[in-house]
Amino acid sequence: MASTFEPSRSRHSMAPGPATSVADTLPSIHFGFDELRDRMTKFSVKFDAFIEQGRKRVLEERNQFRMNMAELQEDQRMKKKDIEILRLKTSTHQQTVERETAEKREMEGAIAQLEKERDKHLTAREALQKQMADTQREIDARLAAQREYAARMEAQSRFNVPELEFWQQNLGLRIEGAGHDDRLKFVYTCIDEKDWDREAWFELSTATRDYDVRHCRPKLEKEKVERVLDRVNETRELVVLLKGMRELFVEAMKAS
Repeated sequence: MASTFEPSRSRHSMAPGPATSVADTLPSIHFGFDELRDRMTKFSVKFDAFIEQGRKRVLEERNQFRMNMAELQEDQRMKKKDIEILRLKTSTHQQTVERETAEKREMEGAIAQLEKERDKHLTAREALQKQMADTQREIDARLAAQREYAARMEAQSRFNVPELEFWQQNLGLRIEGAGHDDRLKFVYTCIDEKDWDREAWFELSTATRDYDVRHCRPKLEKEKVERVLDRVNETRELVVLLKGMRELFVEAMKAS
């Protein structure tokens, strides 16, 4: 701001004139209010623009912050949702694994039980097959023995029929079935002097090649019966058996 100062003239050099006031004698000062007002106006405009820009920037930054916070919250919500979905999937997967493990154990147990039953059935089948084979061999042996016995009986019948008829008619001998295909029952009477109707009998087994006495009444000593059987098996003559057993029965009844 410029000011103009004009020095007062010396009182001695001043020409006399009309009287002046003190204010007229003061120096003239120029303060520059217009320039100051203009500068203040420009400053106010700039300040207002700065404030407006700051306000806009604050609003933008606040809006951006809110948007960022909203995005973060949305991301957090989505992540929580993803975590929950993953947790559910993990739980479902764990349950599936546990169920499949239990089913696997059940299937393994069922397979083991089936294998055990299969082995049991195989063992039973093998035992049954062996038993069937043994039974078939026994049947074949019995059939062969019966055929052989029938052939022997047929061969001996030519020689023994008259004597056998004599034994049956005159000595009280009769032949009966013993309840088995391979057994005959020979019943004697007229062997006890005290009771001619008293019976004595024995069962003859023809299941094997050699003759065998299985049961007899009254009881006879086993050694004596075996001696008779030895002679019969050597001679292959039935009459030897009939005579020998009758003699043993007579001896046993006399001793009783």
